[in-house]
Amino acid sequence: MLLFNGMDTEKILKVIKSADSPLKRQLLIVGLVTKVLEQRGKDIPTVIGGCALSYYSREVYFTSDIDLAYSDREALDEVLSEIGFDREGKYWVNKGLKIAIEVPAGVLVGEDSPAEIVELGENLRCRIIGIEDLVIDRLNACKYWKSEIDCEMVELLLARYLKEMDWAYLEKKAGMPENNSLSELAELRRKAEK
Repeated sequence: MLLFNGMDTEKILKVIKSADSPLKRQLLIVGLVTKVLEQRGKDIPTVIGGCALSYYSREVYFTSDIDLAYSDREALDEVLSEIGFDREGKYWVNKGLKIAIEVPAGVLVGEDSPAEIVELGENLRCRIIGIEDLVIDRLNACKYWKSEIDCEMVELLLARYLKEMDWAYLEKKAGMPENNSLSELAELRRKAEK
């Protein structure tokens, strides 16, 4: 039995395995990783990519892996290994839980960016990239990669979170030279407002 500062990890892993949705299992494992890292005095990772999109879309979109942004790879690798993950190429995989984790980003651009803290039960929580930064990420995939699913997801997110969005922040980010997507955002906003 693994114990981290009195936390019964085996019990939490059983809760994760029996969770009723793949997204809940994914977020709970990130919550466990977050808890262990916090106990060790480390910063916490941020869920990005498809898993964040699954969360904000209420599982309309699904991904089979978890993408994390985290700068201290050594600390994260140690925790993942301790809780039953094995390294397979660019992924950390727990076959028993059927969960794969990738860490494609060390840090997020603009570390002061909004983030969502999700309380998961079992005294666990995780941090998810803010909706505005996720919209920018998907808007760029829509515009530059011509990804139709990302275009659809941006429309869905804008329609669903129209009133909660920090539009000043979103428009500022869309207008930055590296994004250059202000006109696309304005068009999608008009569609969402109809």
